[in-house]
Amino acid sequence: MGDATVTVAILAGGQGRRLGGVDKGLQILDGKPLIAHVCEAVKAMHAPPGAHGNRDLMILANRNRETYSMIARTLLDDVDSGDGPLAGIATALSAITTPWLLTVPVDCPCPPLNLWRRLQSAIGDADCAVAHDGAHRQPLFALYRLGVAPSAKIAAKAALGPLAWQEQIDAVEVDFHDWREQFINLNSTADYIAYGNVSDE
Repeated sequence: MGDATVTVAILAGGQGRRLGGVDKGLQILDGKPLIAHVCEAVKAMHAPPGAHGNRDLMILANRNRETYSMIARTLLDDVDSGDGPLAGIATALSAITTPWLLTVPVDCPCPPLNLWRRLQSAIGDADCAVAHDGAHRQPLFALYRLGVAPSAKIAAKAALGPLAWQEQIDAVEVDFHDWREQFINLNSTADYIAYGNVSDE
């Protein structure tokens, strides 16, 4: 999408250890894969006031690339950028053509619909704006300027996590305490059961 102003990267590279090593993004929730729920939420997100509403979509995954590629452009984490979610963020920042990158994790089926709008409105001159749910920073729910791509790659190679790197680049925390329940993530079978919809498919 050549006229997009933001790329939304869904981080789906986790190893799913607490789910027995399965690919979390392809687990069934309410009759469809978790990745489908996240994509629907991303498409429904509110654009910032006065901003172009179009958005590119990208998936960062380390397996099942062919399956994910049927949904959106899919990239493997850059192995030279270390391990963990920051490797995916660094890979996405190196690959986008839009001025902004918005990240969300694949294990959150219902991220706030105002995530992009609120982060964009608060970022000011900062290079990153990151959600805070009122109790904790949510480092995988963040908006980045394209210009931080080199910094992200260096930090990933140094095995930093997203939170530590965000501290380095003086990220702005944005209050989402009123949307705290929307940051729920599904990491285990118990989480699926608690969410109310679990499937063995």
